[in-house]
Amino acid sequence: MTYDFDTPTNRRKTGSLKWGKYSDGDVLPLWVADMDFKAAPEILEALESRLGHGVFGYTIPREEVEDSVINYMDRHHGYKIDRRWIFWSPGTVPALNLFCRAFGESDSSVMTATPVYPPFLTAPGHADKNLIQVDLTRNENRWTFDFEAMENALQPDTRSFILCNPHNPVGRVFSKTELEQLADFCLRHDLILCTDEIHSDLILESDLKHTTTNTISEEISQRSVMLTSPSKTYNLPGLCCAFAIIEDPKLRMAFKKVARGLITEINAFGYTGCQAAYDHGEAWRLELIEYLKSNRDFLYQYMAQKIPEIKIHAMEATYLAWMDVSELGLKDPTRWFEGHGVGLSDGTFFGSGNHVRLNFGCSKSVLENGLDRIAQAVSKI
Repeated sequence: MTYDFDTPTNRRKTGSLKWGKYSDGDVLPLWVADMDFKAAPEILEALESRLGHGVFGYTIPREEVEDSVINYMDRHHGYKIDRRWIFWSPGTVPALNLFCRAFGESDSSVMTATPVYPPFLTAPGHADKNLIQVDLTRNENRWTFDFEAMENALQPDTRSFILCNPHNPVGRVFSKTELEQLADFCLRHDLILCTDEIHSDLILESDLKHTTTNTISEEISQRSVMLTSPSKTYNLPGLCCAFAIIEDPKLRMAFKKVARGLITEINAFGYTGCQAAYDHGEAWRLELIEYLKSNRDFLYQYMAQKIPEIKIHAMEATYLAWMDVSELGLKDPTRWFEGHGVGLSDGTFFGSGNHVRLNFGCSKSVLENGLDRIAQAVSKI
């Protein structure tokens, strides 16, 4: 391989959220969704060049940065966008919260499919909206939408649907057919659709393809707000650079209106990292995918052979494993595993207390260490 994903990087005492959480004890952090890999050298070189300029004033997106986004979306997703549609944000989570504030009157409702990334469950409440949770269902061992349950849960005041695709935490890459059904559901019920597609370039199966929801039809693209960022794929979340793509001028204006006074300029390094990732990061991304697939397959094998009590469903995308620990009979699984030296994400915050989420975006040696600790913890039950 051209790039080194095997050598662990010491992230302790660097202000890392992931590693700082357990700074006072011997707990291996495999929880929050950032990877332990150094960014691509091509990105580091661009950041070093920007640093060398020495002046870091308020920064606006140059046309070259917007061109990188436009070309990347076309090249990777067959989605031709206009630069006017781009709204920059320091992250997809702030943008998700803006979406919930922008659309629907106070006390109206927002629907989503659970389990799901925790900010999906908290953003509606922050905007004085009511949350409707509809559980994903299992179909031939794959998670999918339960459209019958969604129809039954719909309320007269439901104004929007928020979607995570590829899905965090269940790892699904929803098919074009599934997304067409969701688009039809939104159009029939006059819902505005928000899609978080931040993991769209982390597809682990070569026979699967991410479908950007805005390419489904002209009708749904005019009722959609798409959120994405290079941060997950290229491991740049600390640069705080994301964007929304909003085709409809009225939706775009409503979004911008609620952002006034809250969302300021993106920092200079965020724009630089974004452009470098989209222009020069492809070789690194392709090798990353192969490494993550290897880690995922090792995880499958380890669990099946040594910890069969923990069930893992197929992961089509992301570097996050959604693990069913219900057979262990633990009252607080996350705390139990922390007590045995491994930090996992608590499934309760995703809407399912009998699951934990494991981040395998790390060197294989760190992953194996973490799995050994999980096995040891299970043996003590």
